Amino acid sequence: MKLVESINLNNIRGDITGGITAAIVALPFALAMGLASGAGAEAGLYGAIITGFFAAIFGGTPSQVSGPTGPMTIVMSLIVTKYLAIYPDTGLALAFFTVFLAGIFQICFGLLKLGKYINLMPHAVISGFMTGIGVIIIVLQLPQILGFYDIKGSTLNIFSELGNVSQLFNNFGAISLSIMTLIIIYLLPKRITRIVPSPLIALTFGTLILLILPEYFASNSEPYSKMILGDIPTGLPSFQLPAIELSIIVDLIISALTLAILGSIDSLLTSLVADEITRTHHDSNKELIGQGIGNTLSGLFGGLPGAGATMRTMANVKAGGFTPISGSLHAILLLIIVLVGGKFASHIPLAVLGAILVKVGTDIIDWNFLKKISKIPKVSVVMMTTVLIITVFYNLMVAVAVGLVMASLVLLQRITELQLEGIVAIQSIEDASHLDESHQELIRKGQTLFYQLNGLMSFGSAKGLVKDFSVRSNYSNAILDLSNVPNIDYTTSRGIAEICKICEERSIEIKVIGTNDKVHKFLENIGVDNSIIE
Repeated sequence: MKLVESINLNNIRGDITGGITAAIVALPFALAMGLASGAGAEAGLYGAIITGFFAAIFGGTPSQVSGPTGPMTIVMSLIVTKYLAIYPDTGLALAFFTVFLAGIFQICFGLLKLGKYINLMPHAVISGFMTGIGVIIIVLQLPQILGFYDIKGSTLNIFSELGNVSQLFNNFGAISLSIMTLIIIYLLPKRITRIVPSPLIALTFGTLILLILPEYFASNSEPYSKMILGDIPTGLPSFQLPAIELSIIVDLIISALTLAILGSIDSLLTSLVADEITRTHHDSNKELIGQGIGNTLSGLFGGLPGAGATMRTMANVKAGGFTPISGSLHAILLLIIVLVGGKFASHIPLAVLGAILVKVGTDIIDWNFLKKISKIPKVSVVMMTTVLIITVFYNLMVAVAVGLVMASLVLLQRITELQLEGIVAIQSIEDASHLDESHQELIRKGQTLFYQLNGLMSFGSAKGLVKDFSVRSNYSNAILDLSNVPNIDYTTSRGIAEICKICEERSIEIKVIGTNDKVHKFLENIGVDNSIIE
């Protein structure tokens, strides 16, 4: 596997157009996500530049554009809040260390070729998780768009704090800017947004109108200085030595794993979208390595963690970008903006950034699932809803873990049902027509219970076999035909041993026939009498 994706100049014009378009789309989102993370707007820009460049160069999805995403930003905001509360002086450095460590984990995922397993995540779990992330993003922006800039924390905390505000809609400046932003984003004609993305138009318009007419938006209760982003550093990001606190090393590792797993899922889902649009096939493991390199370096230079960004990738592809040139060019253009545009960015209204993130949140919600919820199997709806609720009100990783456990149990139940359908119990010659002549002869003799087992057996089907066997009557001979069973596990072997014991207690003669060498040895080792096995 080549580390660097093959770069050619055959599509250079499309790649340049795609890179410029992706950079225009990425700018407002990078600023908004940096602000939402608690690490600062500059962290969003640095994350977009570093992950965007290195994931493009070293990743396995040529057309993909990477940078801070909604899910990654939400997790990062929780990490930043937690560590700043414990270590006010070094909390931010600890948060960036988790980004660095997450990148290392992603590189390991790629080297261990785990990409194919991440793609096996059930859709109901992904839907619940992504919808939950979308809801969290929207809720976290409510203080910004309503003008209560000091309210922060979890979704529950924000609901609680806003519920205690006596005049919830009293901040004219923030609310009016938010409404104007949302109108531009959602209602601007497509013939315009095809040329210039609506979030960038909203960002520019909102900033200019506040600059030109501050007296109409600012007030004593809502001063201009609190309404804007404020000064952000300009110039190249500086290298930051990783900060480590051994007393919370386990928590740091868990935080990093959360970022790594979420970033991997986020990126590979976007890779699948890119494949569908470009009719190509990405390299999952290589993509994880590229994302890991980007996040490792982003953590070392004070940037947010990044992942494949669906909206930016689609904008890139639709503009003609198909190779890593477009993704890396988008990062270079963002760097130029950081170097020369910091003064303008400092006057961007927080309400505008909050409204832009509301758009991000609504885009992440799985509306397609919600629209079809009445036609979707109930078990999938329960799974999705459970993951959604846990994501919004408790913990993201717990939500994914619970969803995977639920999905595994559902899958196990379905497999068990199929395996039980493959177990054929025969006691009459009328049901034995498909058996060979020797087996039919045994049935004709009467009082013979013949079991034909087919395919692999799990512990669920083994227990079902024992239960069915124990409730049957009117037989003095039993035969278990394992001719179509290539392998068995410990529980299945114990189930067969239990059937043999039942037969011994009831003075029933039993034979286990058709076993291959592997199955024969397994049963012998578990204690089944060798004289019974044929």
